[in-house]
Amino acid sequence: MPVVDMPVTSEFELIARHFARPTQGEGVELGIGDDSALLWPTPGHQLVVSVDTSVSEIHFPREAPPHAIGHRALAVSLSDLAAMGARPRWCLMALMLTHADDEWLAEFARGFHALADVHGVALAGGDVTRGTLAIGVTVHGELPYGQALKRSGARAGDLVVVTGSLGSAHGGLRAWQNGERDLDDPLLVAYLLPQPRLEAGRLLRDLATAAIDISDGLLADLGHLCTASGVGADLDASSIPREPILTHRLGEADALQAALTGGDDYELLLALPPDSLDEARSALATVGVSLTPVGRFSSSPGIRGVSCAGPAGWQHFPGAMS
Repeated sequence: MPVVDMPVTSEFELIARHFARPTQGEGVELGIGDDSALLWPTPGHQLVVSVDTSVSEIHFPREAPPHAIGHRALAVSLSDLAAMGARPRWCLMALMLTHADDEWLAEFARGFHALADVHGVALAGGDVTRGTLAIGVTVHGELPYGQALKRSGARAGDLVVVTGSLGSAHGGLRAWQNGERDLDDPLLVAYLLPQPRLEAGRLLRDLATAAIDISDGLLADLGHLCTASGVGADLDASSIPREPILTHRLGEADALQAALTGGDDYELLLALPPDSLDEARSALATVGVSLTPVGRFSSSPGIRGVSCAGPAGWQHFPGAMS
């Protein structure tokens, strides 16, 4: 069936129709419709700000359901706030469209707003322009002064722990590439509709010593954390959590590689003192999230205990000079 565009006279009408909300949101003095937003952070808190850009056919399939594209664009940015233990408050969105398809936009906005509402995030402004389909989302969160989880706090002897299970998003990408379109498929859901671990990040903020979200793959993101903290790590491949359906679909070896390097899981990878493990697991059980030790940080540089077939994780510019 051909797509029929509803007439949109300007980007301002598009914004008013799909992105302006009846109320501006908590802490928003001035939001959509002016040159800038005016926001009220909580006194005594630090702002936590992050931005991610999702580009069609790089980060998501152009033909993915529009509500999933909207959800995913916000989720991947919120995941960075989760890694720092922040409470999300507001976001800005820069949306680039090839054309103004009213039906597509309505579904995109539905997915975006639904996730925003779950986590109490107000869309406070943004921009719409014409071009290749891409969505840039800047998220603003906050946390009590001096309590941010960073990549730089891991210590030798801390456990390497991860939330949830790994590799499912890569399994979902493989399923999409093989023609699967049913969003009842759990691997496809993991890929197209990731869930940022915001509650887990806040619950572990006072227990963990360092954290990062797993966007580029376990090995790549563990490498970033190790570099920032000046430590190495020893992993136990057999303990890396994977969904049984992933192993059933890909086989044991490929499922492990998906968990190590596939990326797009948006789980949390943390450094945790061993004597805090039970408390951390009990805390996450209250929000239905598992926590699994997969290794231990070491004073010796490098990551040991697993082998990697190919690149250690996603890179936009492989081989480029930094």
